[in-house]
Amino acid sequence: MLDELELLKKDWQKREADLPKLSYEQIYPMTKKKSSSIVKWIFYISIIEFVFWAGINIIFSGPETMEELKAMHIHKVIMVLNVINYAIILYFIYKFYTNYKKISFTDSSRNLMKTILKVKRTVTQYVWFNLIIFTTYLIINMYGVLLYGPEGQKIVEAASQDGNSMAFWAMVIGISIVFTAVILFLIWLFYKLLYGILLKRLRKNYNELKRLEV
Repeated sequence: MLDELELLKKDWQKREADLPKLSYEQIYPMTKKKSSSIVKWIFYISIIEFVFWAGINIIFSGPETMEELKAMHIHKVIMVLNVINYAIILYFIYKFYTNYKKISFTDSSRNLMKTILKVKRTVTQYVWFNLIIFTTYLIINMYGVLLYGPEGQKIVEAASQDGNSMAFWAMVIGISIVFTAVILFLIWLFYKLLYGILLKRLRKNYNELKRLEV
């Protein structure tokens, strides 16, 4: 049995020796090209996402919606939040573009590794920003609906008349936390699937470059 294993081992080593070995000059351009393509897709996806959400916002920002926001006393806050949101998303799109350009013109594996790490960090910051901004929107809207919305006011008044204000607000806060957590998890899962696959491929390229540097 041992003799057979030794023969198999020698045969495998012989086959490995016969395989063509790729040099740094061959591996680096391929890895650079793959990394550049991945970052370009991240840039494109961020633009598509921006256009999609901007379109949704325009569709649902009719006169009726504006009047409802004014009635709930959150119109100005939402408008300011929209400006901040779009400005920061445009900043991230710009960062994705500059990272793509850096990778395209990088001339060494070390610099390419640094840029890949920057891309990963930028994507992580982008995802966290989206989660935070969505949470802010959600809290502001829940505040407006409960305190100034017709249905919300009825519920609050009914709870006050029953003398269960503390229990009511504890229940509202508890439900709000659970609801927000579920929605945020679904959004995080969406981004995990959307950008996670691309970042996984980038990480693989990074590891290949790291082996070249050793």
